[in-house]
Parts: sequence; structure tokens; C-alpha cells
Amino acid sequence: MRQRWPADLVAAATQQADLRRHATAKFPDADRLLFTRAGLEQATTAAVAVHRATRFAEVAGSVLDLCCGIGGDLLAIGRRQHVIGVDRDETTARYAAHNARVGGASASVVVADVHHVRVPSAGAVFVDPARRTATASGGRRGGYSPDLDWCLALPAGRVCIKAAPGIDRALVPHGWETEFVAEGRELKEAALWSPAWATGASRATVLAGGAVHSFVADHDTGPAEVRPPGGYLLDPSPAVTRAGAVADLATALGAWQIDRRIAFLSADHLLASPFGRSLVVEASLPFGLKPLAAELRRLDIGSVDVRRRGLAGDVDELRRRMRLTGSRRATVILTRVVNRPWTFICADPPTT
Repeated sequence: MRQRWPADLVAAATQQADLRRHATAKFPDADRLLFTRAGLEQATTAAVAVHRATRFAEVAGSVLDLCCGIGGDLLAIGRRQHVIGVDRDETTARYAAHNARVGGASASVVVADVHHVRVPSAGAVFVDPARRTATASGGRRGGYSPDLDWCLALPAGRVCIKAAPGIDRALVPHGWETEFVAEGRELKEAALWSPAWATGASRATVLAGGAVHSFVADHDTGPAEVRPPGGYLLDPSPAVTRAGAVADLATALGAWQIDRRIAFLSADHLLASPFGRSLVVEASLPFGLKPLAAELRRLDIGSVDVRRRGLAGDVDELRRRMRLTGSRRATVILTRVVNRPWTFICADPPTT
């Protein structure tokens, strides 16, 4: 290619090819889109953006996408209604306009500093502030650019702010909703919804198999009961734990916690739920390498997926020292039961 084209042009093209390969995990139509490396890293996945766009579909007025980046949310919102994207980086804005055009979105994109944009009070705003270090930004609301205070003060009637999933919920003003969104078992992000949109203080949402599973945490719900483990476990989605909804999920499933500080739920019946991974307990015993290895041999286990909750240790070293030779696979959970180090050997529930 360098024999026919300038070296910088070839480098740009090969970089796009590489970015498109990586982007397929977020965008099913990545082969038609343009990316910057930073833009791809921060872009919302297609499934999460489509979920979020459903609330924007309620808006009759204009929609602004501030800090639109390469256009992940711009695409999803623009496939339902017209949206205006704003980004201060000209290359990124050009890519967003291209992506909207080839992606069938109704969108206009302008190059501007979002601080200088006049935000209409009757419309709706989505803002995806860039992440930065708290040291560089200073202050307890650091870590975002524009900073979180500016985003929260936007004058639009409806505002949604994309935030890191580890955001301190104490930073979110009263009346706003914090939605924690997981795609499959992976926690992707938090979305802060202004009072006009809020359905509660916090919400857990899990996107799985094309379906949306979501519920609002009831913070008046008391702590879940703590009891010795039963024959089944459920490892709640991180969206549930971050939303503070473990007790709500326990109540809905007729389950209990096995330790006050550990989110695992247990019951004597199968805990099938889109809000967590269901497991069948094959063995339950106090933690100890020798007893655990002996039980794994008895159960003919030769391969394990080790998960730790509340116990420190080197998982690879533990797996090496168990010296397994069996024919079955299992999940080994190292955790605490009523503050005692504990081990579970678990299998996935049978498929129906």
C-alpha cells in the first residue's frame, strides 16, 4: 500500500482497520464506522445506548448530545429522533457525523466547547464527560471533564449524565436517579437521570439476550436475613450490588444472605434470575486447602473456575496446589459464612 499511497494515509487506514476489529465488541456495524482510539474506549456499547435511547424517545423537544465523541449514543438516539451532537475535537466530530450518516441516524454535529453551548430549558440533554484523574481535576467531584457539578447544573428539563460505574452515590443530588447498567455479567456504567426522569434513588438494569431486566431499589427495605447456606446460591449482578438492591432481590426470590458483608444469596430452591448467576451447591465446607482438594477429588472435578468474595489469596497458586485430575468442571467459591472463611463447590443448574 505504501508504494501507491502516502505513508501517513496508509498508517491512518491500517489504524482504522485495527480499531474496527476491536470495535465489533461494542458495535455490530463496526465495519462501516470510523473510530479514534480514545473515542472507542469511552464509547457506549450499542446495547446500552439503545436501552438509554428509549427514555429519550419520550422527549418532544430538541435533544443535545454533549461531548458526543465518535457517536455511540448519537446513533442510538438519532435513530428515534433528531439529535444535535457537540464535541470540541474536530476529527472526533467529523467521525461522529460520518457514523450518524452511515448508521441511519438523524443527527447534526457541531464543533464547539460544550461550556459555550446554549442549552434550551425545554429540551433534553445527554452528556458523556471525559474521564480524568481526581488528582488532575482536584476536588471531591473530580474525575470528569466537564466536571460533575457543571453537568448536574445543566438547565434543561431532562438531563442524563453518563458516569463511571464506581461513582460515589453520595455525589448524586437528592431527587436524581442513579441507574447501574450491566451487559450480561459485566457492569458497564452508571447513568444519572435528573428528577423529571427519575423513578427512584437507584435502579439496577441487566441487559441479556436482547432483553432488558430492570428494577428500582427500595431503600426502605430492611437488611436481608442472614442464615447458614442452603443447597443453592445466587451471585448477584454487580448492577444489583452497586444499586444497593441485594435485600430487594433476596425478598423477591425468597432467599437470604450467607454473610452480612457478602452479597451471595442462598435458598433451598433454585434461584433462577436474570439479576445473578445461579449455582447448585455440591459441597459446602470451612475453608482449608487439604479438605477442599479431597472433596474435589471425591467429586471427580478436574477443572475449576475459582471465585473469591471476601477472602484474599492467590487463585493461580491455589489452583496449582490442588493438582486436579478429574473429568468434571466446577465453580469453587472462596468466601465467608457468618464471618468464617468458607468454600463452596458448585455446578451450573441443569438446562431445560
